Amino acid sequence: MKVSARNLLKCKVVKIEPGAVNSVVTLKLSDGQEIVSVITCSSVERLGLKEGGEAMAMIKASNVMIAVE
Repeated sequence: MKVSARNLLKCKVVKIEPGAVNSVVTLKLSDGQEIVSVITCSSVERLGLKEGGEAMAMIKASNVMIAVE
């Protein structure tokens, strides 16, 4: 995976709150801090995000995006 974002943070998915269109995904860093991102429900499914799974938080400008390998 190659991306232009320089801030890549390995996280654990601790909570997924699905809504009608978007889901609220809470990620936990190794030091216990949490990052929250709102992404589409279809993106949660396409990325295979599951509570307890691993994901990367990509931070660029004012956006927090989620990626998996």
